[in-house]
Amino acid sequence: MSDALKRLAQKAGVAVHFSDAGLSRRSYDVDEGVIKFVLRDLGYAVDTEAQIAESLERIENVRWQRALESIYVRVEDNLFFDVVYPAAETVDGFMLFDAQNNKVGIEAAPDGVPERKELNGVEYLRQQYRISGVAAIGYYVLAVKIADKIYRAELAVAPRHGYEPEVLGQKIWGFAIQLYSVNSKRNWGVGDFTDLGTLVELAARSGASIIGLNPLNTLAHDYPENASPYQSISRLYLNPIYIDIEKVPEFTAADRASAAAAIAEIKGQEFICYDKIYRLKTRWLEQCYERMLQNKKSGRYAEFSAFCAQEGRELDNLAAFQAIYEEKTKTIWGGWMAWPEDLRSPDGAAVEDYVRQHRQRVDFFKFMQFEAARQFAAAQALVEKNGLRIGFYRDLAVGVGKDSAEFWSNKDVFVPHSGAGAPPDAFFPCGQKWGLGCFSPQELKERQYEPFIRVLRANMKNAGAVRVDHVMSLMRLFVIPDDGGSGTYVYYNFEDMLNLLTLESSLNRCLIVGESIGNVPEGFLEALQARRIYSLSVLWAERSGAGWGGFYAPEHYPADAVTSVGTHDMPPLRMWWFGYDIELARSLGMMNDEEKTNSYHKREADRRHLLDSLDAAGVWPQDRLRRGDYLYGESCPEGLAEAVHAFMAKSSSKVFLLQLEDVFEVACQQNLPGTDIDVYPNWRRRLPVALEDVPADERYVRNVNAVKRWR
Repeated sequence: MSDALKRLAQKAGVAVHFSDAGLSRRSYDVDEGVIKFVLRDLGYAVDTEAQIAESLERIENVRWQRALESIYVRVEDNLFFDVVYPAAETVDGFMLFDAQNNKVGIEAAPDGVPERKELNGVEYLRQQYRISGVAAIGYYVLAVKIADKIYRAELAVAPRHGYEPEVLGQKIWGFAIQLYSVNSKRNWGVGDFTDLGTLVELAARSGASIIGLNPLNTLAHDYPENASPYQSISRLYLNPIYIDIEKVPEFTAADRASAAAAIAEIKGQEFICYDKIYRLKTRWLEQCYERMLQNKKSGRYAEFSAFCAQEGRELDNLAAFQAIYEEKTKTIWGGWMAWPEDLRSPDGAAVEDYVRQHRQRVDFFKFMQFEAARQFAAAQALVEKNGLRIGFYRDLAVGVGKDSAEFWSNKDVFVPHSGAGAPPDAFFPCGQKWGLGCFSPQELKERQYEPFIRVLRANMKNAGAVRVDHVMSLMRLFVIPDDGGSGTYVYYNFEDMLNLLTLESSLNRCLIVGESIGNVPEGFLEALQARRIYSLSVLWAERSGAGWGGFYAPEHYPADAVTSVGTHDMPPLRMWWFGYDIELARSLGMMNDEEKTNSYHKREADRRHLLDSLDAAGVWPQDRLRRGDYLYGESCPEGLAEAVHAFMAKSSSKVFLLQLEDVFEVACQQNLPGTDIDVYPNWRRRLPVALEDVPADERYVRNVNAVKRWR
């Protein structure tokens, strides 16, 4: 690999070397072909040494070719910016305007000696200035006068720390829920927003303060069985499958009677049948929509119109995408990238013509978002009514499906032919290829980070906290060519991304939690902690010896953290105890017989470590003290779940989330990473206890009491 290519990769933020986080930590020199592929994907020509030299010159000169950056993202007590201008001219003045276009009085003074560079026979200066006089965090427009021209840039002023609710002066607890898995006697086979409201009331009665949720974003309308909440077509909007049809104002009692047989059939199936449920719900939503259209003078229609106007272009794009996709998927295979070229962007006249000709169908997709937003807001109103001190803790996926409305609407801001993934780590020794679209660092900044900010705001809506999935993506994201198996890291402007996250956290009064299981860069967690971004901590990861030693004591856990026993990608407690996850992996060919035997032997040691930790912490229920070691998985201690939950509740962490799968002794995990529906029923398991029966269930009562003893 030439030195010029290495320099280009470094300046473009493409790693030529990295280390993984596997149990046997390995380092990699990235293949030159992968580096060139990713650089091309970022817009740099690299086929010849001459092209590499030209690309290197381009990246080195880019800042000297404009007066101001597109955006400056700074912390409130350290405001500065730089100006590039011809040496023969002068900087004559500065102005700052707030979001309401009011002029803000500031002072800007030169800071240090300017840099100099000659381009095309013209000498330029690059002078840094420091700002004083800005008192409030937020977004501003900075205007700089050079000679007789005015140049503008955005200035984002972030707080030193993210938002932290006052309630976190003490330790609290709540539930971690996969909303789709909620089993109630009244829902239509999948959890919905009414169930969410019931969970709010249950949480309030039980003394909980927070409800953690899976991503609730829009999934593929035409392929409901593509059910992964992390493969959204838009992180800006909600999944209509969570609409409670019986709470739609246009739905009638007669409609319920007509749907009863279909509902009973769906609810009788072992797993969630997304296709049948979604088709049934959308069929009734179509009828409700048509009824609403019959009275366009009603208050209901006025609310719908106001919602569409408020949401604007992003809702227009989503609805247009879904309507076109619905039609084209009948004859064209390959998603939107295989559509006629004039339909591959929302900005063309062809899309405008399509929307005009299919206005009613396009507006139906808007109607579904209108009703989903209304019902989710009603659940949030119950949070406020019942006094949950944090409320909903939403989950923001790291990326978006490439065959998605979000990608289609803003394809220039995404890396086109590579997808996000992860190198090997302790939990996934083969690495992961998610295939998610990821932002181009350069284009993202050029757009003043607007696509990133929009996603943050959409997922902070009706939320007191947000979990940022794979939070390391603020600094770097592992990308893999679509047709390849190996990849490398692409780096972002970490300081900008972190500042924007803390700014939006403060503006939306929303706690930020960073999911950092995996390959964490050195110093990364400390940087988050310094900004009061909470970490995520799970029992299975809080161990010594890279996962081979004992479980850490409760007082070892970080204070500024959200803890749980596991996650949706990990085996629940009962499954782990008996080693069913090991047998599952062997049955699916994910390990051989020798690896299976070794895993069982390790699990025996793991059980001993867990029992020792529970003993040392003194958390066994007094009426269910353990009577044996059970080290070979022949049985399970009667009070194990209560002891584990008491252990976690006793931890130093300010937030503990109780998973109902562990309470109700579920022995199957929700998602088995690296598999699809033809191998394992991911995202399709309902909770074994109906929501209406949860409060009186002895297991629920005992486990909640175990938690409350220490919280």
